[in-house]
Amino acid sequence: MNREPHKACYGTMLPARVEGRTGETYRGKVMSLTIVAPGGLGPATRRVDVDPGEWDDCLRCHEFDHCHKLCTARLALLTAGSL
Repeated sequence: MNREPHKACYGTMLPARVEGRTGETYRGKVMSLTIVAPGGLGPATRRVDVDPGEWDDCLRCHEFDHCHKLCTARLALLTAGSL
């Protein structure tokens, strides 16, 4: 099967991690996640930042739907152990 290669940023809209150390920032193409405070007995405090220019770039991409589905599926798997 002949397929065109994906763009280099394919599947990178969201950070590849959802947990980490306080003060660490995990970046995706569009969104980044910063662990602001430790969780202690509860969940850690997190800050999500969005780059509107990169989001607009993604929206214009012909692979947006497939890429977005891949990113959200990966995020669901990353958070499945946290439930």
